[in-house]
Amino acid sequence: MPLTFHWFLPTQGDSRGIVGGGHGADVVASAWRTREPTLDYLAQIAGAAERLGFEGVLTPTGAWCEDAWLTTAMLAGSTRRLKFLVAFRPGLLSPTLAAQMAATYQRLSGGRLLLNVVTGGESAEQRQHGDFLDKDARYARTDEFLQVVGRLWRGETVDFRGEHVTVEGARLAKAPDPLPPVYFGGSSPAALDVASRRVQTYLTWGEPPGAVADKIDRVSALAAKRGRTLDYGVRLHVISRDTAEEAWAQARRLLDGLAPDTVGQVQHHLAMSESEGQRRMLELHGGSAADLEVHPNLWAGVGLARGGAGTALVGSHAQVADLIEEYHRAGATEFVLSGYPHLEEAYWFGEGVLPLLRERGLWEHPEGGEESAAPHVPFAVSAPATS
Repeated sequence: MPLTFHWFLPTQGDSRGIVGGGHGADVVASAWRTREPTLDYLAQIAGAAERLGFEGVLTPTGAWCEDAWLTTAMLAGSTRRLKFLVAFRPGLLSPTLAAQMAATYQRLSGGRLLLNVVTGGESAEQRQHGDFLDKDARYARTDEFLQVVGRLWRGETVDFRGEHVTVEGARLAKAPDPLPPVYFGGSSPAALDVASRRVQTYLTWGEPPGAVADKIDRVSALAAKRGRTLDYGVRLHVISRDTAEEAWAQARRLLDGLAPDTVGQVQHHLAMSESEGQRRMLELHGGSAADLEVHPNLWAGVGLARGGAGTALVGSHAQVADLIEEYHRAGATEFVLSGYPHLEEAYWFGEGVLPLLRERGLWEHPEGGEESAAPHVPFAVSAPATS
């Protein structure tokens, strides 16, 4: 199966260094100047992603960033083909309203909505929104929520009385066409159970390929018991350069931009996270800047300052392509990528790695060969002439 790549919209702000925080930690910027998430800047990133051949862009959800629904709806008109992987939290709106919003989005965007369901791993953050359920109850609610949404999308009139969701006579005037694919992540047993029952694509943060393969095997086995098959994706950052030395120099530069007190502050908050996935991310580096290459060309440095996805593919374009192939052998067919800053890193990856994957028969530009990015050609910067 050909691989699919998505990029990321930094609706919390962007920078030449790591913009950290999220998932229970305050958003912090590196020593370099932060780029505000203006509509113009986000449109530049979306346009670059579309031209380079990314299928879609993930837009996060949380109190620490701009609203994903509103931001992507405003950006849809600045792109033609690009899809928007909109993250949202089921507990913060009714399933009928969510189903209607998705149907409207599909019609007005020409079918370019993908949904990333975020159950919410941090009770303190959920309580800011008036949600006081515990973690297991939130997953149970997500299961009920997706049951109702699925039935509404199939054109049913729904009467449903669950432990957390109740609707009566719910229906849509018009179902979305096509139905938006549902993406979902989580590492706890409750999360894997919901994924196996309700979603089309299971996403995991970028653990080493062996751990990703194990997780995919567990979800696949649960889904098979229910007569279902899923697609699988990995959420990663990326630092790809013409040479490995250049890539690792950039990784060191990002690390040097993190003040020790900033790392300590972020790690303190992340250590209190209820998320099993976050715990697994923290275990990769243990809060230390030593031994951050946790698998060949897989670097855990981003996780020192950022919650959620904390690992990056680092190396030459060929090395990054090789590691992507390793994840593919583990069962992943979709990759949600990002890098700092997001505009420039989209080009490094899109011009350096995607052509290699195309040559290996693993990727095709969504618009065909004529729109594909040309292979990246290394260039030398001449010293300025002296007077």
